[in-house]
Amino acid sequence: MTLTAYGPWHDGHSNGWWPVFPIGFGLFWLLVLGGGFLLLSRRMRSNGGGAERVLAERYARGEIDDEEYRERLGVLRS
Repeated sequence: MTLTAYGPWHDGHSNGWWPVFPIGFGLFWLLVLGGGFLLLSRRMRSNGGGAERVLAERYARGEIDDEEYRERLGVLRS
């Protein structure tokens, strides 16, 4: 007999929570890791448009002309 047979999780008639625990534990970590991945991917996507935003601001201030703006925007998007 093992120690698991003497705890409150085992009434002697069933396996108790033991079959459910690994599944729940795995789902918990899957949700934690999936949520972390989702947050990181959103943060990386939101930072990706920073160069285009700066370029648009320079164009709006008149620092660069229309041709240069379109050329640099094409380079950024390629």
